[in-house]
Amino acid sequence: MKNCIIASTSTLHDGEYLDYLLPTLKSHFNTCKTLLFIPYARPGGISHDAYTEHVRAAFAKINIAVQGIHEFANPTEALVTAEGIFTGGGNTFLLVTQLYKNNVMDVLADTVKNGTPYLGTSAGSNICGLTMQTTNDMPIIYPPSFQTLGLIPFNLNPHYLDADAQSTHMGETRETRIKEFHQFNNLPVLGLREGSWLEVKGNSIILKGNLTARLFRQNVTAEELESGSDLRFLN
Repeated sequence: MKNCIIASTSTLHDGEYLDYLLPTLKSHFNTCKTLLFIPYARPGGISHDAYTEHVRAAFAKINIAVQGIHEFANPTEALVTAEGIFTGGGNTFLLVTQLYKNNVMDVLADTVKNGTPYLGTSAGSNICGLTMQTTNDMPIIYPPSFQTLGLIPFNLNPHYLDADAQSTHMGETRETRIKEFHQFNNLPVLGLREGSWLEVKGNSIILKGNLTARLFRQNVTAEELESGSDLRFLN
């Protein structure tokens, strides 16, 4: 049975890394003494070791040890034996490329679908949808496929931002970009605002946090979903 926390972001304004989620994560990973971290999304500027150390410091607050998948000779074995898994943020194109390059996209999907507790933030949440095509990230590298884990029956747009009516910026809004996606694709897209997350337990998909999320469907007026909404109706 799937057991996932799929969060828009790892860090809120004026907050420390993962702090707003730690009470939830303590319960979510309550059977885990160790956690496998996937740092593949981080481009140059911070190494996988440094990224993993950053995550390690956060999870030390709830007494969970962290190892990076890059520290293992066999990433497939690391995934199938993991007590819990966390995929962090960065660039979704890079993350997806690395998952395919290391031949673990399907392994990760199967492992999580079989019940290993999972946390995704930002790019690590983008890959929980059916495809990565509604990411905000630039295509800095070309992945073999846009198909991702399929842990939920729709796509996500983490870090969703509403249009600022006072802004003089004339560029496209997030809503415009998602509507462009729906010119060619019929998958639902959930705009997940900062501080919100999805709690997935089996077929149940509950919106959590203090904010609404914005649901986009092809040829349907976008709608706001209240915290506590169950999105299983999108199956």
